[in-house]
Formats: sequence, structure tokens, C-alpha cells
Amino acid sequence: MESHELLREVFDKKAAKEISADLELSTSMVYKWAQPASHEGGIGNPLDRIEALIHSTGDQRIVQWICQRAGGFFILNPEHAPHPHFLIPATNQIVQEFADLLAVVASAAADNKITAPEAKQIRARWEELKSVTEGFVVACESGDFDTLRPLKRQ
Repeated sequence: MESHELLREVFDKKAAKEISADLELSTSMVYKWAQPASHEGGIGNPLDRIEALIHSTGDQRIVQWICQRAGGFFILNPEHAPHPHFLIPATNQIVQEFADLLAVVASAAADNKITAPEAKQIRARWEELKSVTEGFVVACESGDFDTLRPLKRQ
């Protein structure tokens, strides 16, 4: 789906006039976002600009920030690169990632408080666990376990 098509559907649920008032923009500008940029009068919309920013910087924190602001989180789809791992090693990797997360949580909570750096470390381990698990689930759905590979820790 193209960004302007998505915005057109969004405007079916909340009027462009209301959105323009919320954003303190002209209604005509908001309507133009729902047109293809190549269309006469169409302009690059915020979704296209965010996509361009992500491609330009290569920094996934932008997407993570947006997802957090929307009340969710971002999980990168696994890359499909052949690797000689099969089901049991992949399962072991998920269990190991989960054990690592629990170790970080237990260590942080040992003194009955969690500091900001500890919370950051917990978040990092959690993100790694989610990525490994998502890769496993995608492999299960496709039946292609050759695509599973160990997560490269940051």
C-alpha cells in the first residue's frame, strides 16, 4: 500500500479537516497528502518523509521511537540468508536469549531497585529476544529453517 492510499483510508475514519485543525495546518495541505506525489498538486507527505529519513540515516531508532509513541514496539523482520542451523539449535538460541534476559533482570532486581542503566540493559536484551523469536516464528510459518541464524549481539 502506498502512503497516500493509507492516508486516504485514515481520512475516512477521521476527517482531514479535523486532522488539519489538530496539526494546525491548512486543510488543503492535509488533503494533498492523500494524493500521489506525482499527481498534480500532490506533495510529499509525512509518511514518505519519515521513510526517506530512515533510508538516509539507516538508523532504526527512528522507527523504534515512533512505535513507542504509538504504544508498541518495532521488531525487525529476519533477513533471509541461508545458514546451516536447524530446528533444535534455533530453539536452543531462543531459550538462551530468554535465559540471558532473566539473568539481566535478576541481577538488576537483586537490590530491589532498577536504575536507568539497568533498565536500558533489560530493554536491549528484551529487543534481542523478540528479534530471535520473530525469526523463529517466521521460519515456522514458512517451513524454512535454513534461514535461521544466530542473532549478532550489539
